[in-house]
Amino acid sequence: MKSIVSNKTPYFFIAPALILLTLFSLIPIAVALVISFTDINLAGLADWASIHFIGVQNYLDVFKDPIFVKSILNTLFYVVFGVPFVIICSLAIALLINFGKAKIFQVFRTVFYMPSITNVVAVAVVWSFLYNSQFGLFNYLLKLLHMPGIPWLTDPVMAKVSLILLALWRAIGVNMIIFLAAIKGIPKTYYEAAELDGANGWRQIVSITLPLLRYAIFFVSITTMIGWLQFFEEPFVMTKGGPLDSTTSVALFIYRNGFQQSNFGYAAAGSFVLFIAIIIITLIQFRFSRKESDY
Repeated sequence: MKSIVSNKTPYFFIAPALILLTLFSLIPIAVALVISFTDINLAGLADWASIHFIGVQNYLDVFKDPIFVKSILNTLFYVVFGVPFVIICSLAIALLINFGKAKIFQVFRTVFYMPSITNVVAVAVVWSFLYNSQFGLFNYLLKLLHMPGIPWLTDPVMAKVSLILLALWRAIGVNMIIFLAAIKGIPKTYYEAAELDGANGWRQIVSITLPLLRYAIFFVSITTMIGWLQFFEEPFVMTKGGPLDSTTSVALFIYRNGFQQSNFGYAAAGSFVLFIAIIIITLIQFRFSRKESDY
């Protein structure tokens, strides 16, 4: 009897997590999948008899939608330019803080981490004022330097760049902490042996630190990629997807159709396209990840 109880003990510990995962993740995903094959809308919530099964028509329509195609291109733009910049900047700052000798570098740890814990909506509102073409701080500083103002949020290309800059500013902090933790985990004996061999600081970073950070870099790249594929808050608050849908991401497209236009089946189809894309990209990254042990 005692052995039976002991064998079941681990299941009691993981049961709450499994129940929450099932109720708030797996079941909603299954429901959304079913909804994506129907024409459910706001009227369908009041009268289920008005809901009709339409097969893959939502998926066919969503790929024919020019706004959805544009949102895919916009999201790819965010990913291609945003993800590398986040990884490079957060890694560079983590190396600077870890190997910097001055005490000011310890202050930088707090300075760079604070944006990541601030409310994204509040930050987006503040940055909207900073980006203001007529009264914003950024263009005011450019005017002091006798440089022309920049249409931060009114030019289609510049609007995407502006959103990337804001998201980059917010995303550095968390990834910096991850890299710092990984750097602290590297045995100091490696650096001591390198010093005995005459390697300078830069050579130690290139030959020891960066190779041993490959799993941390891989983890950060995965999480950052998923986050940017779901890019939503910044364009929703700052540009509403404009100008001319140039900043509309896939997540914002789904929100518009699902919560503003009440086309729940159509939005669910778009969400599963994004869901499958995230899975495929993640599997590709895992496929190309290196399998060797660290030490």
